[in-house]
Amino acid sequence: MFGEHGLFIIASYGVSALALGALALWTVLDGRSVRRRLDELDSRGVRRRSAGRE
Repeated sequence: MFGEHGLFIIASYGVSALALGALALWTVLDGRSVRRRLDELDSRGVRRRSAGRE
């Protein structure tokens, strides 16, 4: 199907899939971490400067 370079092609697709999966996982985990930190700051009463005064 892929000829004599089949192993290289399949390995390249595999490495690319692993890299994209790792990047997606890292993005999700980092987003959760940031959300946790923001919620903690919010519970302590820290507000963004751009939020304005209430």
